[in-house]
Amino acid sequence: MSLIEIEREGAVARLWMNRPEQHNALSIELGEELSHALHDLAHDASVRVVVLGGRGPSFCAGADLVAMKASASATFEQNHADAERLAKMFAGFADFPKPLVGRIHGGVLGGGVGMACACDIAVTTDDAKFGLTESRLGIIPGIISPYVIRRLGDRHAREFMLTGERFGADVALRIGLVDYVVPVHDLDTRVAERVGELLKAGPDAQRRIKTLLTLYADSGWEEYRAALPRALAEIRSGDEAREGLAAFFDKRKPRWMN
Repeated sequence: MSLIEIEREGAVARLWMNRPEQHNALSIELGEELSHALHDLAHDASVRVVVLGGRGPSFCAGADLVAMKASASATFEQNHADAERLAKMFAGFADFPKPLVGRIHGGVLGGGVGMACACDIAVTTDDAKFGLTESRLGIIPGIISPYVIRRLGDRHAREFMLTGERFGADVALRIGLVDYVVPVHDLDTRVAERVGELLKAGPDAQRRIKTLLTLYADSGWEEYRAALPRALAEIRSGDEAREGLAAFFDKRKPRWMN
């Protein structure tokens, strides 16, 4: 059985983690299937927005504890190879060129928090439970830490990485881990509303915005500022900008919304 499922509806793809009995615990195999799916969706011109969710009672309850127990007796080389594969998966989330919406519920621990942090927009239920719990197992949130720090900032990342404590959706909203907290029965409605707003924007503009946001996070201020005039000139002279402006003045929807 595949560890993921992909559902398509028009320009929207829903990417589901599918280990419900294990609360979508993040195994090496699940990570590799997610990596392949992200690569394929990134290069699929028919897909505009991807929604990431988890089947069953949880979004993702962190690392697979059975695999983690086995890693204690593995060699350094074996552990390093496994970590490299997970790093590749998280890089695929962070570098994904299209809008990525997190549909988040239930348990969201460790790597689940890392995936939530890599989403552009995160919507969660009010009963969800979060935690960067690695330190309480004597390990570190190493692979996910760049994305957690980028999303939460040093102050909040430092507190919750060091304590390993669990916290609710209200705290997740306060520290910026999620963008919206809704009752369970409103989760899909709010996700659909956010997706609808994303589909109104130009896809090439969104891709370039994500590129600029990554540049801002990963480079110095001068490098980022220097890149802006060229980025603006390129997008303004492109077909998408011409269509967007023409649609505005013609009082019609742009073609990418049809």
